[in-house]
Amino acid sequence: MVLQRTPLFPMHQKYKGNLIDFGGWELPVEYEGIIAEHKTVRSKAGIFDVSHMGEVEVTGERALEYLNNLLTNDFTGMEIGQIRYSPMCYEHGGVVDDLMVCKFSPTRYFLVINAANTKKDVDWMQKQAFAQGVAITNVSDRFAEIALQGPLAQEILQPLCDADLAAIKYYYFLPKAKVGGVDCILSRTGYTGEDGFEIYTPPAAACSVWEAILNDGGDRVAPCGLGARDTLRLEAKMPLYGHELDKDITPLEAGLGRFVKLDKPSFIGKEALAKQKAEGLQRKLMEFEMLGRGVPREGYEVEKKGVRIGHVTSGGYFPTLDKKLGLCLIKSEFAEAGGEIEIIIRKKSVKARLGKGLFYKRAKK
Repeated sequence: MVLQRTPLFPMHQKYKGNLIDFGGWELPVEYEGIIAEHKTVRSKAGIFDVSHMGEVEVTGERALEYLNNLLTNDFTGMEIGQIRYSPMCYEHGGVVDDLMVCKFSPTRYFLVINAANTKKDVDWMQKQAFAQGVAITNVSDRFAEIALQGPLAQEILQPLCDADLAAIKYYYFLPKAKVGGVDCILSRTGYTGEDGFEIYTPPAAACSVWEAILNDGGDRVAPCGLGARDTLRLEAKMPLYGHELDKDITPLEAGLGRFVKLDKPSFIGKEALAKQKAEGLQRKLMEFEMLGRGVPREGYEVEKKGVRIGHVTSGGYFPTLDKKLGLCLIKSEFAEAGGEIEIIIRKKSVKARLGKGLFYKRAKK
């Protein structure tokens, strides 16, 4: 199979990224090393190629009505320039994907979806479309996407940008800004637990923006790969589709109930999710910390006194906290903070403790 390459592929070659097959894309897992890159993002800033992410435009007079039916969150009263996160569910309550919705105008919305799910998502979105009043367009080929993440992100980006970055609130975006002289969409969200920006550029201009950030940033910024992106997102307890969410895990089980607006008149999956909430969750996503030796990984079985009660959805060693932590989806009757569980690592039972607030949170300014 021929791997797809993003417009930033020449940068990965130039900066000697260790390239791997990531869902059919040839992308860097690391440059200097995962732990070093992780620490750079926590202390300074890191720059990531996330151009493989999908982008979809939803336009038309019924765009808002369509999104409120398609997604579990509520987009009524959303400001122009605002961003909202939402799961997108099947009728049975399992998750098609989780995504970001950016509001350009009452009749134009810009959705950012997970790379591996782009075709599946677009097919699903088009299948749910009204006969009139809404259009769904896959515009992924029109954009490269660079993420600049870390406490120094604003300081590094500001000299290159014609907009006042301090005026962009968290989970807001600018439909038009210049970065390094290039017209971009500029958002302020992040998937690392740090402050940061996403820069959506025309594909042909992506390398020049990447180089401008690295040249201007100097020793305050470094290129980072998918490895650090995963350890950073998990250390900050951010869900990843295919791990904490999938077609067999509902947003309620994943602890994302605040993004499921059951008071909306209707949305796809509402009946199943309302029933699940009313009857009580059979499974819950829980934080845990290893007590014994071993690193928890996705798919490892979780037991209680030798009986299987669930599985690890994500886990690892977290450099900032210097701890081995994970998330597990387990039977609700065992989901109490402080309770001991066993993680099966290479056929051995290793003790762990369930907890709350174990993961990383950046200090608020």
